[in-house]
Amino acid sequence: MKKFLNSVDTVLTESLDGFVAAHADIIVLGDAHKFVRRRTLKPGKVALISGGGSGHEPLHGGLVGHGMLDAACPGQVFTSPTPDQMMAAAEAVNTGAGCLFIVKNYEGDVMNFDMAAEMSEGVMQVVTNDDVAVENSSYATGRRGVAGTLVVEKILGAAAEQGMALKPLKALGERVNGATRSMGVALTSCTVPAAGRPTFDIGDGEMEFGVGIHGEPGRRRDTLKSADAIAEEICAAISGDLGDRAKGPALLFVNGFGGTPLMELYLMYNSARKIFEQNGVTVARSLVGSYVTSLDMAGCSITLTMLDDETTALWNAPVHTAALRRGM
Repeated sequence: MKKFLNSVDTVLTESLDGFVAAHADIIVLGDAHKFVRRRTLKPGKVALISGGGSGHEPLHGGLVGHGMLDAACPGQVFTSPTPDQMMAAAEAVNTGAGCLFIVKNYEGDVMNFDMAAEMSEGVMQVVTNDDVAVENSSYATGRRGVAGTLVVEKILGAAAEQGMALKPLKALGERVNGATRSMGVALTSCTVPAAGRPTFDIGDGEMEFGVGIHGEPGRRRDTLKSADAIAEEICAAISGDLGDRAKGPALLFVNGFGGTPLMELYLMYNSARKIFEQNGVTVARSLVGSYVTSLDMAGCSITLTMLDDETTALWNAPVHTAALRRGM
């Protein structure tokens, strides 16, 4: 294993220290590295809080700022943050309008966010489950929450910035999640620093269809195919799951897992866009890049979110975070 490390025991805290120092105009670090929050809070705005295991950067800390999250709670690599982290974050960023937790559907995340919500006042939750690859996995009961979580965070972040109240925000989040589908493919494994070896073995001529963002297995192991063939299968799975709703304007998001260059991500975007538009989808908005990663894994996911006038306007709204900046 070759990684830039001082110690596997301090990799998270040292990384957080560097991250916050690099973006000190946007964010501050909570006590004991429990959370990252917006430097400037907006009084009377519903606070959006998310989090999860580290290793998926820039999700979630890189999405803290104007127009997105108010706080993010980082766990150890691929390990859920603890309820006291969420409670501390909620207390720090709640300016009187309540808090909305945005939670990826993984058992540890759901359990710990549930506990924090039960012990806090004025908290509601939205659970994301956009992955169409598998119904159940070793990490989740039901579908996993993956790259579509970013879409939910962006749209809800804009709505909260504009003054939407807690209950309507929750309803909007559930609607956006319901209009979003994702699926990924891995070409290599990832290497967790504490383990020091790849999470799974995969041959040079193989790929894992439907892999999760922690390296958990997907639909099947297969021989490596062309980009067009890979995109065809993923797009068919997404469109098939959406059914008749897979018509009209949509956001197409091609996300890298950390070890795939942008040249290849744009190539995959080109393939996916052609396939979707041949089948009645109008790609009205786009995002390409490594935003929901799996450490150093080579691979990508494709996410499609069906849009309406309201969600399109909210996607277009200004945002200023470490990882996503537009219109400011």
